[in-house]
Amino acid sequence: MRVFAISDIHIDFEENRQWVWNLSQKDYQEDILLVAGDIHSKIPEVAKTFVQLKKCFAQIMFVPGNHDLWTSLEPQYSSLEKFRLLQKTCQEEGIQTTPFSTGKLTIVPLLSWYDFSFGKPTNQVVSSWGDFYRCKWPPEFDMPAITKFFLDENQPLLKSYPGKVISFSHFLPRIDVMPIFSKRDLFPVLGSRHLDEQIRTIGSQLHIYGHSHINQVKEIDGVIYFNNAYGYPRETRITRKELICLNHQFDILS
Repeated sequence: MRVFAISDIHIDFEENRQWVWNLSQKDYQEDILLVAGDIHSKIPEVAKTFVQLKKCFAQIMFVPGNHDLWTSLEPQYSSLEKFRLLQKTCQEEGIQTTPFSTGKLTIVPLLSWYDFSFGKPTNQVVSSWGDFYRCKWPPEFDMPAITKFFLDENQPLLKSYPGKVISFSHFLPRIDVMPIFSKRDLFPVLGSRHLDEQIRTIGSQLHIYGHSHINQVKEIDGVIYFNNAYGYPRETRITRKELICLNHQFDILS
């Protein structure tokens, strides 16, 4: 069994959709794919993607990203309702959203958002960042409350697991995984330091994240952090645009 990872496939771009639909339906039949968020902002499109990926892989694991919870194309829902509907869609399609264990390896999906623990957003970011006008949260959900909601959803998963542990999320668990050339004004909307506390609570040795669209691998204090975003079509210099086999990339799975 091999474990592959990808994030930010954004199938609303035709080039990205074709890449997904052209994946081999023979080469990965005994393998697991971790999808770390941002498939599409319409639930039926996410469901179609799951159906396609199930033709290729033995098991799909998923956590939602911010684009998956946008309501601009599905205004009948709140972002919280979309989250629940995505959970239901995953259950109906046989997509794993809870820990998966083989005895020697456990993979733990962790929900997340951002809470400005990486910095205070500028007025320009507040006025231009899509989540602030494309998501629709209940009135009591201010920014810290959104992040707390998702971190609280993870609480039942925060325990010891057998064997080696991989975790994955959409958002970043710490800001020092970002390279020095990054746009620092976007740091506040990238993730939460409290997510890293959960990663270390479960003893994860390898954490997969998405969202930043910058393919990166970095080891910090005994944990390897890895991003393999497909990204937007124009992002050819910062993304690999290929599946990565974690077994081949990291010795901890050998």
